[in-house]
Amino acid sequence: MLRLPSRLAFKTLHPLTAQRMLLPALLLSVWATPALSADLLTITRDALENNAELSSARSQTQGVEAGRDVARGDLLPQLNASGNVAHNRTYESQQGGTQAGQVDSGRGNTGGNDDPFNSVSLTLEASQALFDARNSREVDQAEREIDQQIYVLASTEQQVLIDVATAYFDILRANDILDARLAQERAIGRQLEQAEEQFEVGLIAITEVEEAQASFDQSRAERIAAQSDLQVSFEALERLTGQRYASIDALNDDYPIQQPTPSDRDHWVDLAVENNPLVLAEQAGVEVSRSGVGVAEAQRLPTLEAFASYQYADNDIDGIQGHDESSQLGLSANWPLYTGGSTQASIRQSTYQLEASQFDFEAQRRDTVQQVRSLYTQVSNDVSTVDAREQAIVSNQSALDATRAGYEVGTRNIVDVLNAEQNLYNAISDYAQARYDYVVNLLSLRQQSGRLDVEAVEEINEWLQGDEVTFTLPEDADSSSVTNIGERPEIDQ
Repeated sequence: MLRLPSRLAFKTLHPLTAQRMLLPALLLSVWATPALSADLLTITRDALENNAELSSARSQTQGVEAGRDVARGDLLPQLNASGNVAHNRTYESQQGGTQAGQVDSGRGNTGGNDDPFNSVSLTLEASQALFDARNSREVDQAEREIDQQIYVLASTEQQVLIDVATAYFDILRANDILDARLAQERAIGRQLEQAEEQFEVGLIAITEVEEAQASFDQSRAERIAAQSDLQVSFEALERLTGQRYASIDALNDDYPIQQPTPSDRDHWVDLAVENNPLVLAEQAGVEVSRSGVGVAEAQRLPTLEAFASYQYADNDIDGIQGHDESSQLGLSANWPLYTGGSTQASIRQSTYQLEASQFDFEAQRRDTVQQVRSLYTQVSNDVSTVDAREQAIVSNQSALDATRAGYEVGTRNIVDVLNAEQNLYNAISDYAQARYDYVVNLLSLRQQSGRLDVEAVEEINEWLQGDEVTFTLPEDADSSSVTNIGERPEIDQ
């Protein structure tokens, strides 16, 4: 199997025999906490535990589940207690109504005097809904919302898996490309040194030196860009996992590049329609909207509840003994006969929302079918592309050897040699691109079909037993860029 050329074996460089070496650290970062060494499975588990978007989706799911209990509470018994204690004072300014010195038998005081007293009251009320179609349908709608949110959570989990895999293989991709660009810069640099030496002894013209210099400058710019791409790719993992990694495992050169199984595009499309969590979420959204229509229609129906109440009152007014008590037990019915047209408007509104959700479901289904078809075709083409890119390296190496031989005997010029060098390392870079495109596209196909899970990651992880891609982090780095959100809030049960 083809191995990419080592940057440390330039003089004996051959793409079929050179062995991959460890990549030294060429990154500048602002990381401070100890970095880890990990493979794809370890990083995936870190992401499933620490990813911010996934944690948010889990909390949202728990919130939607709590909403069902909120809606259900209106159908369960309701009990309320209220009471008050007050100091009362009455101010009288009128005279008369009794003769001077005559005592008011009702108040126990003489006219014109105030009469303060204290009072206390207690009220207990209980009710139980016997028939409430609106609340019952709101509970049903809450159940449908839970179903939808579960699919949304599954979609978020799969997106985290594909994001981690993409970021992981982007690092390996950038590493292999940087390997090729460093080797290219070194090879063209030697060609430039040779051209300068030949110019100094009068064997070639200055134009050939300038051509070599231009090619060297171009290769240097490409190497710098490759270093930047590697740093950016490596930093993406921290956003996904909240962890820092000093090294990751490379993909074995003998990783099998083969057609997706089963090799039937329609089969993958059927899997996606049945299992894609986004499609299922939109389908559940239709049922949520349908329940919303039921809730709106239930506003026209009567409600019936049983109720009971108890009241106690007492005061310390002079001349009054004992206290007052009363109780009540009965049924209460309510039938909205006319609500100003708001009920009909609510029904129309929810009906349009149902129609919109049906269109959203169809749009998502069509988009998923198109994505699966495109990815299946892309993966199938990637198999041929990888094979073609591998053969292109062999062909370009042979072309470079022939061009160098022609240059030595005077039948080819330095521009031909430089172009052949450039073509070889472009072919090496393209081969690395094709290999990792295949892996990521295959995982994306499984994601769209609803079959991307940790087991799929484990299958890929078994082939990550090659050399490590190592990154050295600075010792004097600044503090972490990961925000500490603090402890989770305590919830009273």
